[in-house]
Amino acid sequence: MNFIITTERLSLCSFTKEDASLIYELNLDPEVIRYTQDPVTDLSHAQQILEQVILPQYDLYGYGRWAVYLKSSSEFVGWCGLKYIPQRDEIDLGYRFKKQYWGMGYATEAARACIRYGFDKRNIKKIVGRAAPENIASVQVLKKCGMNFLAEELVDGLIAMTYEIANPSFPAIHSL
Repeated sequence: MNFIITTERLSLCSFTKEDASLIYELNLDPEVIRYTQDPVTDLSHAQQILEQVILPQYDLYGYGRWAVYLKSSSEFVGWCGLKYIPQRDEIDLGYRFKKQYWGMGYATEAARACIRYGFDKRNIKKIVGRAAPENIASVQVLKKCGMNFLAEELVDGLIAMTYEIANPSFPAIHSL
């Protein structure tokens, strides 16, 4: 495994071409995709997402959505990471965890580590995070990561609460 980030309880590493089953199984739970509405239809669909969306980000940008494992047991618990979205010219923080690991602070721990990585290792100026308004737990993760609320907006056909955090290494840009 190619570990990118380690935290107190988690290890984040690059997905590989062999990890389609991890993505597929994670997305089988309707509660996990309840607010994102992006089901993975079968194993070949998961492989397609892996090869066309996830893996190219690593080579293009040096970051992406990473597999998250518990350090204590090496069990796959979900994914977390940054993703460049060219249509909006923004870097998005995203996370998705197996339901049995919700409420344990793993999403916040992984998300904070990804933000630090983006700022410290990739010199990213700003990171955006979004969650459905009714997804209170996900909104709380964004807030706990120090993100500031920007707006409620329609994104990819869904209403989203948009948050952002700026890299403190860059001077603030003020409007006149």
